[in-house]
Amino acid sequence: MTIQEAINRYLKQIRRNKSPRTASAYGQGLRVFADCMAQSKEKIAFDRVDIKALSPNWIELLLNRLQKQSVATERLYTTAVLGYYHYVAAQGWTNLNLATLDLEMSQRRTQGKRLPVFSEGDVEKILDYIRQKLTHPPQTDAERLTLYRDAALLITLADTGLRVSEACGLQRGHLDWERKRAVIIGNNDKQALVRFSQRALQSIETYLAARRPFDLIQGRQDILPIFARHDRKAGRRILAISTRTAQNIVTQYVVDSLGEEARGAVTPHTFRHYFVTRVARHQDVLLAKRLARHKSVKKISRHTRLTETELDEAYAAIFDRD
Repeated sequence: MTIQEAINRYLKQIRRNKSPRTASAYGQGLRVFADCMAQSKEKIAFDRVDIKALSPNWIELLLNRLQKQSVATERLYTTAVLGYYHYVAAQGWTNLNLATLDLEMSQRRTQGKRLPVFSEGDVEKILDYIRQKLTHPPQTDAERLTLYRDAALLITLADTGLRVSEACGLQRGHLDWERKRAVIIGNNDKQALVRFSQRALQSIETYLAARRPFDLIQGRQDILPIFARHDRKAGRRILAISTRTAQNIVTQYVVDSLGEEARGAVTPHTFRHYFVTRVARHQDVLLAKRLARHKSVKKISRHTRLTETELDEAYAAIFDRD
């Protein structure tokens, strides 16, 4: 059975249970979905591709397509597509991760609020751009320190799921280098464990090594911030960057790597979203919730329990596979 044949069966049922107007709107939504996938990089033709190829991850492409539509149209069309996925799953025609589907659907806009659609590719382009800059670091100490700090910050945001305020508040003493963890104070003043990838730790280590002469004259090392200011007003003092500074750093690299038109489309919170999405796609939504300390990830299994060691292993399987 092809994807289109399954759509035809789904719409036949919709016409029996919904008003003609609703059925027509559902049909239009699914045609937009089909057209979106036909024009995607994979050029997926619903009338030729087997139903077993159906993926929840395609919803992101649909959401991108619907950005120029009204919020009401977006929700109507995505509701039609969501119903189609659940119909296919109920018929047993293919195995679908409905939790991933719900996670994707949670990115729909709400009425009266037009948010930029998150793109994993955008974050990866930003990270690729800064890695390229690191191959030819500036000659001056201040510019080199700034580049190393920015790289460490962006990679840390992408690979840890830290909120920007939490990243700005990180101190050297918080890091457990051997266990690749940090103990932080998160939302509601709750203590939490955060995992770090090898590349995040390496980027931080490179930055701190370059900053070492400045750190040594500050006194206690463990209370020094991980991410420090390197502007003229700070001078040789090691002062933590503010959340506004971190936001400006992200904006700078968004514009430099993606162009001026991308300003505002990627924010520090987008990096957290990137982290959660990456975990959810490679493992499961429960793991994403545990690692990101995120209350809004829905449809998790209430019967699964993960120890801290199991979380370490699952995190490493995603972020330290190379």
